[in-house]
Amino acid sequence: MTTDETATMQDMAPRAAFVEGMRLAAGIPAIVLASSYLGFGVLARESGLGLGQSIASTATGWALPGQIALVELYAVGASWFAIAIAVALTNARLLPMTVTLMPYLRHPGTPRWKYYLAAHYVAVTGWANTMQRAPHMTTRGRLPFFFGIVAVLWTSTLVTTAIGYQLPDLLPSSVTIGLVFLNPIYFMLIFAADARARARALALVFGAILGPLLHLVSPDWGLLATGLIAGSAAFWLDETLRKTSPA
Repeated sequence: MTTDETATMQDMAPRAAFVEGMRLAAGIPAIVLASSYLGFGVLARESGLGLGQSIASTATGWALPGQIALVELYAVGASWFAIAIAVALTNARLLPMTVTLMPYLRHPGTPRWKYYLAAHYVAVTGWANTMQRAPHMTTRGRLPFFFGIVAVLWTSTLVTTAIGYQLPDLLPSSVTIGLVFLNPIYFMLIFAADARARARALALVFGAILGPLLHLVSPDWGLLATGLIAGSAAFWLDETLRKTSPA
């Protein structure tokens, strides 16, 4: 962000912050996420889910990895209990995101229910964009800004889930899978563009190196191990360099 953009966001009132969040989300973030959910709509229909069930999974779950786990397990006839456990475990990654985001969104006098509502909408795209910009805003504008982002993103994914559900014969399976993976690629690019933060840059580098290697060791646990090791190593190295560097 430029100095002028930072100054503008610092002076932003809550209503203006909400509109700014909507404006930001209505560009590339909404296009990427909506495209991913277009692919999810196709997958949901091919897995045997009804249209209402597909839209409900987006409205309530709103996290592609968990939703993909849902449709894959449903397609093979897994029990609802097994599906619920798998989705819960898949979406456990959202807990650290929520824990890191909520302190930025707090503002004196805000009703507690708004924080619970915000927690429901914590997902990769909204979290990443808010974490980038919230530190440059006054506390009164941060929560409205986040709600502005997720209002556009959530609505667009509901619509494109329904559209994708109607288009299974028009999209080859390879295209469908590619659309689903647009969002994690976009997420990576967001932080690659913000690599001036040393800890983030280190985490990206360590993850890129360890990911393929650990996947060869254990396809089932390689991704989890990569996140744990790469993130911890990046944090430790960043803290070590910070303490040893001259003031």
